[in-house]
Parts: sequence; C-alpha cells; structure tokens
Amino acid sequence: MSVKRQQSRKRRRSKTKRKTNRYRISDKLWPKLEALIPPRINTHPRGGGRKPKPDRQVMDGIFFVLRTGCQWKALDETGICSGSVAHARFQKWVQAGVFLKFWQEGLHAYDECKGIDWDWQSMDGAMTKAPLGGEKNGAQSHRPSQRWRQTKLVV
Repeated sequence: MSVKRQQSRKRRRSKTKRKTNRYRISDKLWPKLEALIPPRINTHPRGGGRKPKPDRQVMDGIFFVLRTGCQWKALDETGICSGSVAHARFQKWVQAGVFLKFWQEGLHAYDECKGIDWDWQSMDGAMTKAPLGGEKNGAQSHRPSQRWRQTKLVV
C-alpha cells in the first residue's frame, strides 16, 4: 500500500474517532453497567481461540448503533469495534436481560432523584384511527386489472 494511501486512511480514522468519542460510555456510568453483564465463558474446544474484545469497547459500539441508527456493519469504519462482534454480543446480552435490567435501574434512579408520578402513567394504546390512515381496506387501484391469460384461447 502506498504511503499516501496509509496517511489518508489514518486521517480518516482520526476524524472518525473524534466524531465517535461523544458516544462513548462515561466512566461514571460504566461500573453500573458492567455489573449487569454476565461473565464470558470460553467456548473454544481446547480453551484457546482469539482474545475477545473488551466488554466496554463492545458496549460503546452497541450504544453507537442504538443512538445513531446506523447499520451494524457501519461500525467497522468507526474503529470502535467490529459490527459482527457488537451484534453477536448484543443478541447475547438481550437474551441475558442486561438492557432490561439497565433500563429498570435507570428508571428507579430517576424516580429517586426527580420522582415519577406513577398514578398518572398510562399504557400505550391506539383508541382512534390514525388521522391519515386511509380506509379500512386500503386504497383501491383505478387501473383495469390485468387478465390472467394474456393469450387468446383457440375455440
């Protein structure tokens, strides 16, 4: 690879890192989140294998995807972590209930700080039609329907 190409790639990565730093988990929040993550078990048959990415780095990638709405594979360009690693751990942690517990703890912490008026809360439900929802059966086509058999039968 040419020297100019390497320098260009380094500049792009440094710009991307500066842009993605604001999506990192703070040092104050990380210990609370780390306590919810289940310990990793080495599933390699002989105990070897590649060293796994640190949980904090992967969680930074997951929160980047959740906050920006980008695709998992777009993480590869940010330099945070691999998109496939982040997605795989996200799936495992969802099944383990990590994000549900994190949400519940955050809700309780907010309730202690500010207070939530639980009497006033309601379930989300649609009681009326959507204002621009259209008719019950959807829009009808004004074009004539295409004939099933386009060739004429010989009688």
